[in-house]
Amino acid sequence: MNLDHEFQLNDVVEMKKPHPCGTNKWKIIRLGMDIRIKCEGCQHSVLIPRKEFTRKVKKLLLKQED
Repeated sequence: MNLDHEFQLNDVVEMKKPHPCGTNKWKIIRLGMDIRIKCEGCQHSVLIPRKEFTRKVKKLLLKQED
């Protein structure tokens, strides 16, 4: 799945594995070499390398409009 250039700030994505809190919706809050995503359930944020992010993301749930 090559979604590399489709992501924008504030997009909501679904990851392959759910967060321990039970939610599988994440909001992108920082883009760059690393991507910071925030859990929509418990508000915990995680910084992961872009390459790892594109491998672990399942699908784009909500696209942020300009």
